[in-house]
Amino acid sequence: MYAEERQQAMARLVSDRGRLSVAVLASEYDVTTETIRRDLSTLERLGLVRRVHGGAVPAHALPVIEPALGDRDRAHAEAKDRIAAAALALLPRPGATVLIDAGTTTGRLAALMTPGHRLKVWTHAVPLAARLIGLPGVELHLLPGTVRETTQAAVGPDTVESLGRLRADVVFLGTNGISLLHGLSTPDVEEAATKRALVGAARQVVVLADASKIGEESTVRFATLAQVDVLVTDDALSSDDRTDLEHAGVEVVVA
Repeated sequence: MYAEERQQAMARLVSDRGRLSVAVLASEYDVTTETIRRDLSTLERLGLVRRVHGGAVPAHALPVIEPALGDRDRAHAEAKDRIAAAALALLPRPGATVLIDAGTTTGRLAALMTPGHRLKVWTHAVPLAARLIGLPGVELHLLPGTVRETTQAAVGPDTVESLGRLRADVVFLGTNGISLLHGLSTPDVEEAATKRALVGAARQVVVLADASKIGEESTVRFATLAQVDVLVTDDALSSDDRTDLEHAGVEVVVA
């Protein structure tokens, strides 16, 4: 079966069944999950399906609702713990300036920091700031903005403007999806603008993302793979995905 024939059949199947996972589609057409993700990206660009986490739904389906922070925190919790522990080794020298993005994995990194980590930390995430505020040695700065209920993080023009005046040694960044074609992405426009500003404010960009995010694409891109220095992920990452990311210039650390 040619790629075009497979994609047309996939579009019909998704329309008929309402929702299908990447794994089911890979089994149905006897191809790799990465091939299915590329097919779904093509079909989404054509307006034939809508990509969702782990699969696809018909194009006419209702827009995807972002999961609440608590729901996201419980998903892949063990992998996120290991990623955060591995990311500790990437914290810069004492006295350096660090940006930490909102997110459940970046929040775990903050929770692991100790008084020995003498750093200037800037964040727009309220829960993360609450974890760091009593930590001796950390000079904490909370970025201004309007706090979104979904992520409990400040976004908007004030947040972006403040980040535009900063220059940090490293940013630890979260993402909803990472793909070769679409880069790093998230569902919300204002959240994407803030993440874009975080990337622009740092000399080094470190992304913390469990392997379920690899190959996923959300609506709004905020960075390309060329802007990412390091990805810290878990051992569910496939060898093909790792090779593709490394060929794109990303250093991959597997926790």
